[in-house]
Amino acid sequence: MRKITAALLAVLIMAACSSIDCPLNNAVYTKCRLAGTVTRLTDTLTVSAARGEGSDTVLLNRALPVDSFVIPLSYRYETDVFYLDIRPEAGTPTIDTLTVTKTNEPHFEAVDCPASMFHTLGSVTCTHHRIDSVAINYPKVSYDTSKAHLLIYFKALSD
Repeated sequence: MRKITAALLAVLIMAACSSIDCPLNNAVYTKCRLAGTVTRLTDTLTVSAARGEGSDTVLLNRALPVDSFVIPLSYRYETDVFYLDIRPEAGTPTIDTLTVTKTNEPHFEAVDCPASMFHTLGSVTCTHHRIDSVAINYPKVSYDTSKAHLLIYFKALSD
């Protein structure tokens, strides 16, 4: 009887412990979706980010075909610069620059969970080689990538 009581007590103690629901994937990404007349890019797309030390890092490497993509924003800087390298199968490659200004907001689920950085998009500018314009669709960047944060309008290529 004592063994059963001890086992039951052990089960109750383990069940009484609280579990913390930390997100399984606490990565924060910005979703970019193509909009306008060009909703799918059939050219190869590579996205890299300029980092403060003068180096670049590739975030998306030779994606094909693309109708949307996700990229991380920096935790450290208020402005991020991205290079969109667009390479058609035949023709001249182009590089457009996308500059995003934002505020960084530390986000804590619980003391036992790793911290994340959420962002609020402030403005976005771009060069206009292949990109016509970029618009902020949803400014709050968090764990949710179901909503497109940025809408990228590409110029239609003439045949």
